[in-house]
Amino acid sequence: MAAKSYLDLKSEVWDTGRCSGCGACVAVCPADALFFDEGEMITSPRSNGYCKQATDSVSCGACYAVCPRIGDQPSETLGNYLEIVSAKAVFDVPRKQSGGAVTAILANALDEGLIDAVVTVTEDHWTLRPSSVVITKSEVLVQQAGSRYSWWVPLLAALKYAIVEKKFRKIAVVGVPCAVQAVDHIRKSDNDLLIPYAKAIRLVVGLFCTETFDYTALIQGKLKAHYKLEPHEIRKLDVKGKLEILKQDGTITIVPLSELETCIRKGCHFCTDLTAVQSDLSAGAIGSPAGSTTLIVRNETGKGMVDSAVQHHKLTTGAGIDLAAIEKLASSKIKKNSGR
Repeated sequence: MAAKSYLDLKSEVWDTGRCSGCGACVAVCPADALFFDEGEMITSPRSNGYCKQATDSVSCGACYAVCPRIGDQPSETLGNYLEIVSAKAVFDVPRKQSGGAVTAILANALDEGLIDAVVTVTEDHWTLRPSSVVITKSEVLVQQAGSRYSWWVPLLAALKYAIVEKKFRKIAVVGVPCAVQAVDHIRKSDNDLLIPYAKAIRLVVGLFCTETFDYTALIQGKLKAHYKLEPHEIRKLDVKGKLEILKQDGTITIVPLSELETCIRKGCHFCTDLTAVQSDLSAGAIGSPAGSTTLIVRNETGKGMVDSAVQHHKLTTGAGIDLAAIEKLASSKIKKNSGR
């Protein structure tokens, strides 16, 4: 049976509103034919109309093979793991999210040569506008740390630059569950076009996520218009069953998620995965004491990265995880989004 093309992806995912916007299809398209427009509430990529398979009958199917909305969605709250610990960076991480543990682990991995690049999300600290980025130096990674994963960005589109153009071969990807699912598809695929991507990705760090927000809809349509908040007034955003906004003056504004439905990407309503169960290492603020990060160490790759950061005095770990809190929110997401 012939591999499916972007036309199948369009009809099954894009046109049905299921697209997560992860950017994986953009990254792996060998013809560079897929792209995201700029603007408010972009629901899916577009094609320039050319497809090696659909146009020239050349076997491809890469875009369809990587899509996280193809196949069954995860139904587990915690997934498989070796251990779950509370952790925090030993050194100062400005703008850190919870304990800064992910930054500490990745900074150590860069310093020790365990990875050569990190595909992650950055933001303009004045406007908070997010973008995907490839970082190769630990000091830059620490400088860029923050809570930018509340925003939608087609993160995995940057894989093409990292792997095809820059030839990095020991890459860490840090992303929300849909991006993690796409990378899992890449790693498990037998599609020849995806093998170079799979070989180049050494570590996948998944971030706890309930949903992501469209930048323009949230900043201009809600926070600025209704809460009189300017982007430069916001120090950190955190989603814990509600949107918690820490302002630069130290005060906190709470926005119920029920008020933000129009700001949430439509594709998020099809996701049932809170804890990124297909990652090597999952991280989030839920379940740990204030100022610490919950780390779900899922396999030996994740454990090795954590252990190395501890051994080089960049990370400290401990107990005291509230598993019930994580499972409760994870179960709520599964119940809410299953069957869509």
